[in-house]
Amino acid sequence: MDIQGVAGVILAQAERSGPLGPEFGKASPVGLFVLVLLGAIVLYIGWALSRRVRSMARRREFAEAHGIDPFDQEAIDRAMVEEGLKTPKRLWF
Repeated sequence: MDIQGVAGVILAQAERSGPLGPEFGKASPVGLFVLVLLGAIVLYIGWALSRRVRSMARRREFAEAHGIDPFDQEAIDRAMVEEGLKTPKRLWF
């Protein structure tokens, strides 16, 4: 490419202007709110899932230590209440 071709490409790229007008930038606060809300939802789902997995592992270990079938939930619940290990279920936190 010669000098005129390079100058033409640079000039063509330099003329590009951003969006302007009365409606520009009005969606950004709403978009930021949506992104923050989605981030909070993802964090909550991760926290709830990790809590659920820890609870399941604790119940499985208890069942194996006491010779109970890990899939018999009623027997595990009864044994955990008798041992004093069963805590009331919390729905949100």
